[in-house]
Amino acid sequence: MTEARRWLDDAPAGLRVIDVSQAAPAEPPPEPLRREIARVALEEADAHLYGPVLGLPALRARLAAEWTAAYGASVAAADVAVTSGCNQAFATAVSILAAPGDEVILPVPWYFNHAMWLSQQGLRAVPLPTGEALIPDPDAAARLIGPRTRAIALVTPNNPTGREYPAEILAAFLDLCRARGIALILDETYRDFHSAGGAPHDLLARDWRGTLVQLYSFSKAYRLTGHRVGAMVADAAFLAQAEKVLDTVTICPNGIGQRAALWGMENLGAWLAGERAEVLARRDAVLSALGSLPGWRALSAGAYFAYAGHPWDAPSAAVARALVRQRGVLALPGAMFHPGGDPAGDRTVRIAFANLDRPGIALLAERLAGDLEGLSPRG
Repeated sequence: MTEARRWLDDAPAGLRVIDVSQAAPAEPPPEPLRREIARVALEEADAHLYGPVLGLPALRARLAAEWTAAYGASVAAADVAVTSGCNQAFATAVSILAAPGDEVILPVPWYFNHAMWLSQQGLRAVPLPTGEALIPDPDAAARLIGPRTRAIALVTPNNPTGREYPAEILAAFLDLCRARGIALILDETYRDFHSAGGAPHDLLARDWRGTLVQLYSFSKAYRLTGHRVGAMVADAAFLAQAEKVLDTVTICPNGIGQRAALWGMENLGAWLAGERAEVLARRDAVLSALGSLPGWRALSAGAYFAYAGHPWDAPSAAVARALVRQRGVLALPGAMFHPGGDPAGDRTVRIAFANLDRPGIALLAERLAGDLEGLSPRG
């Protein structure tokens, strides 16, 4: 990601860059939430001090109550930990589950932060191909489980593809992980933008304790990216180990950010519903735009992302750099989301469209159309 942003130096002078690389809100929180943050900063002294390692009791209880209602489950506050963003939740879960030399199965295309963290910890990310449908197959995953496998990690709605994994697939993965004695890490950072009208799965209504570790982020829902507030849902025994890890890293989550997340959950339901509707409308507009471009192919779209096949016979990194230099479009090459040397990554790009309005999507389509100098169309 850092490397791709350096490509902006090559963008044409005087042409406003369309940045579809960043999978995060570009706007600040809504004004009522910003006012609440200001009030907390001025009036609540405790917000500036160390707090509980696993997060504010009121936020843990609120999330437990909402998850119980949303998933038809029984989630207690003791099953919830607040973390410094969802990335920390993943890192903490992996630290508990695995030691150097162990393995975690990741569907490909994968979220590169997950793969990078595993590599940095001396763990092996085992790629699970997802095929044309971009949906992982539990039977294929079962064949990859070995003596050092400690977990399978799924992201849905998916980053980078936007694909929403069907409820029956998630249920099969939970059954597989329980039967084989490994963990299922389920990252639902983008759950607030899922197209399903109700619960996207029923895992928390099943026999989940001891197997499932569900991750969540407040960053996207309430535009709190800089405040770093995420969450982990797991059984109390697992969270007792998480508390040890978190106490040695950040000691406690951001106090102001936690209070902002709680206020958002209590007061911004209608606003968030509007945000979801707008993101879904933009998804449809991007799919329509890509469908009108010769040679381009939308493989999937959802949440913040469209994952598309590009029309050139060239590595995806070369395509992405050419799009910056010649068209002023910064998208991420598919190779960033695949193991090194995987040819599938060179045929795709990821487009993060959540920060584009309808005119912006139309302008993006205009810039993606036509030939790129120096690149040959795919035969």
